[in-house]
Formats: sequence, structure tokens, C-alpha cells
Amino acid sequence: MNDGPLLSAIVIFLGGGLGSVLRFFISLWIGQRFGETFPVGTIAVNVTGCFIIGFLAIIFGTEGRLMVHPLTRMFFLIGILGGFTTFSSFSLQTLMLARDQQWLAALGNVLLSVVLCLIGVWLGYVAGDAVNRWR
Repeated sequence: MNDGPLLSAIVIFLGGGLGSVLRFFISLWIGQRFGETFPVGTIAVNVTGCFIIGFLAIIFGTEGRLMVHPLTRMFFLIGILGGFTTFSSFSLQTLMLARDQQWLAALGNVLLSVVLCLIGVWLGYVAGDAVNRWR
């Protein structure tokens, strides 16, 4: 079997399933500890996922420290992290907060998610760049 679109799709499918299950259990664990009134679990998963994707994107990049097969890169970046991060859940939860007229919570969810995820991806990128520079 070569590295055609079918194999890529299978690799992404398997990674996406794994990422989704990880998201479910991590969000469940966080929700049980901090409550589910405010979507702390979703924010934590998104920020963590953004950090990891920023880190791996540079580590696995053409000038990166780890030369990996394109299928490995797809498995992690598109598959696992695509299934793990939850902007669809974020959007629905924000809509439900707004629908329930919890405007401050909805705005807080949007601002925290966007700002913290941007910081997370930047920190991951910076950390990956630092690892790439180690000799």
C-alpha cells in the first residue's frame, strides 16, 4: 500500500478517534473536579491542544528537530489534535450560555478560549523552536 489519499484518510481517522476519546475523558475528569457550570474542561482541552499543535508543528517541520514521515505528521496534527481540540463544542457551549442569557459567561468563554489558545499555540511554537535549537 502506498501513501495515497486512502492511507492518509485512514491514518487521520484513527488519530481523530483517539483524540476524541482523549478529549472526552479529560473533559469529564476536569468537569468532575471543577464543575460543569462553566466549560472549564473545554477551555483546558483547547488550550492544551493549541500548545501541543504549536509545539509539534515546528518540531515536525522541515527545519524541525524530528524528521517524521508525512503520515506521522498527519496522524498527530490532523488526526489526534483535530479530534482532541473542541471548537465545535466551544461554539455550542457559548451559544447555550447566550441562549440562557448568561452574557458575561458567554463573553468570558469566547475571550478566554481565543486569548488562551493563541497564547498556548505561541508558547508551544516558542518551546518547539527552543528544542530545535538544542545542540
